[in-house]
Amino acid sequence: MNVSPEATPYQRIGGSEGLRRMTRRMYALMETLPEAAAVRRLHPTSLEGSEQKLFEFLSGWLGGPPLFTERHGAPMLRARHLPFAIGMEEAGGWLACFHQAMHETVDDEALREFLWSRIEPLALHMRNQQALPLRWADNAP
Repeated sequence: MNVSPEATPYQRIGGSEGLRRMTRRMYALMETLPEAAAVRRLHPTSLEGSEQKLFEFLSGWLGGPPLFTERHGAPMLRARHLPFAIGMEEAGGWLACFHQAMHETVDDEALREFLWSRIEPLALHMRNQQALPLRWADNAP
């Protein structure tokens, strides 16, 4: 694909088609990767709605049409994820799926580095469970 360096990440990923390819692959991986089992349990039986929402969010986030905002309002990602218990295992599983899907579907290495540099901290920000018990001293050896 010949895309100018000034192109948005959305254009560089291949627009709607390229983005859809990546998000579909990501959620297919969520069904099969052992390390994604914990995050998979947080999702409904069908992953279609989750995949669609990620597609819509990433569309606007990458400089394409602001589909998520148009359909659901402001993203407020952390608030939307608070009802779910998300710890390192869940965040790590989600990131494993994203990382593999990105590497399988995005040929542009610079774009992959750009995406990863922003998606990893964003996914880790969704955590709302502590890695250690609240009162660590109560559980110390």
